[in-house]
Amino acid sequence: MVQIDINCDMGESFGNWTMGRDDEVMPYITSANVAGGYHGGDPHVMRETVQLAADHGVGVGVHPGLPDKMGFGRRKMDATPEEVKDYVTYQLGALRAFCDQHGVTFQHVKPHGAMYSMLSESPDHARAVMEGILDVDEDLIYLATDMNIYEVTEEYDNLDAVFEGYVDLDYNPDRSLIVEQEKQARDPDLVADRLVRIATEGTVEAANGEDIDIPADSICIHGDTPNAVEILETVHDRLDEHDIELAPLHEIV
Repeated sequence: MVQIDINCDMGESFGNWTMGRDDEVMPYITSANVAGGYHGGDPHVMRETVQLAADHGVGVGVHPGLPDKMGFGRRKMDATPEEVKDYVTYQLGALRAFCDQHGVTFQHVKPHGAMYSMLSESPDHARAVMEGILDVDEDLIYLATDMNIYEVTEEYDNLDAVFEGYVDLDYNPDRSLIVEQEKQARDPDLVADRLVRIATEGTVEAANGEDIDIPADSICIHGDTPNAVEILETVHDRLDEHDIELAPLHEIV
């Protein structure tokens, strides 16, 4: 039986501002990437999201971003490798405390937005973050969003890494993602077909029709897609048809 993880970015609301549909999406996923309070989230939302994950048996990881709530962590920032390492360590520690409080497995790290782009473009920044993660806990898993970052993780024998695939976004032939300016509803059957192909074949069709390799053990599905719940319901039905088992990251690595 093939195992696959479904992860989703969570806990990005803060104050009176709501982002995503965490309550509706959490029952369908196996790993939650929870905002650490910099690009989104606040202490109360972090606690509530971790509790929600505990209620549904979902593994939790931190989704650290740059300190830029107004820009939702998507704007570039001039930060040194050491500064970015500190941003990750700070957010990791905050979320880990809530996980300890609620008896939830704290399992992984997945950088957000402009921080992810920075790590993808600069191996020095990526190495600093990975070394910071290892300084805290060698059992933590790095969830790598692209091959540039994944190749850097392979420099560290003691760092577990999982490559992440996307099924509700399109790929360019070079395996880079085509990111929408505004989330659009997706065909649930098409998304489910893509997930099955990645899980069973490690391939997906790029926007130009070319088949490309996506060797992913975890699939990200965006909770703020307008029909996210319908997509996830269709995915679950399709997984049952193809004898694919869902499992959180810490059970796959």
